[in-house]
Amino acid sequence: MTTDAARHATGKVAYQGEPGANSHLACEQMAEHLEPMACQTFEDAIGAVQDGTADLAVIPIDNSSAGRVADVHHLLPGSGLWLVGEHFLPIHFHLMALPGADIEQIRSVRSHAHAFGQCRTIIREHGWRGVVADDTAGAAREVSEGGDPTVGALSPLLAAELYGLDVLASDVEDEHHNTTRFVALSPEPVEVTRQEGTPYVTSFLFRVRNIPSALYKALGGFATNGVNMTKLESYQVGGVFAATQFYADVEGHPEDTGLGYALEELSFFTDELRMLGTYPASPLRTGLGSADPTDRPRPHAP
Repeated sequence: MTTDAARHATGKVAYQGEPGANSHLACEQMAEHLEPMACQTFEDAIGAVQDGTADLAVIPIDNSSAGRVADVHHLLPGSGLWLVGEHFLPIHFHLMALPGADIEQIRSVRSHAHAFGQCRTIIREHGWRGVVADDTAGAAREVSEGGDPTVGALSPLLAAELYGLDVLASDVEDEHHNTTRFVALSPEPVEVTRQEGTPYVTSFLFRVRNIPSALYKALGGFATNGVNMTKLESYQVGGVFAATQFYADVEGHPEDTGLGYALEELSFFTDELRMLGTYPASPLRTGLGSADPTDRPRPHAP
């Protein structure tokens, strides 16, 4: 593990999207000591950490309404990066258009593909055509530059301010609990000393052996040791259907007796087990602490 000075040399945190995107806001909330750096794609944001252009990347991984962010789950296993923090960001979308436009004029809306899955109701009610943009803030910029009053954007409120658009409808997401989980990715692991009473999340990858009931047996240790598994995602690897890799989040620290036994038992039934990181659980995940937006968990970075 490198020193903090070496590990955090650029003073930047990478995110996918343009200024004003939800990922931009997540960067400001998770790592306000670092300068947000916009990247066109998830690959670019992850690559910025890999090549040392940025100290951290803040990446969305799941949404409570639309499910997992598929691109990220495809990239994360092979990234070689470490998870060092998590943050849950309430997501609100606003319909915005050129100044003076009316909602009845709108014929199409621009936004990120994931946003369309979170705003189905208003799109269906108005019969709008969805036009996919690289990200939500970029959609607002495109509307501003396009000059067409029949085109709107489904974007965060900050984007309307940045690109001079009028907000025609607020909080148009389907579910009021609409929330995205972001993770902070670092090129180096950060050792987290276990503290009694502090909830932790441990993330890891594993590949089960190609034998009958391998997954059932591999997961049995978590049940018998009372470890709560909050996430389990599968991936096909190597272009074959016989080899399946899994990404998992569990509650606890590897130094906890129960989780230690569960990971040991898991290793008996896997061809590969790779730890991705242990970090304090967000208060919004566990229901502990304040849900006040000023009381935010931080990644382990100075």
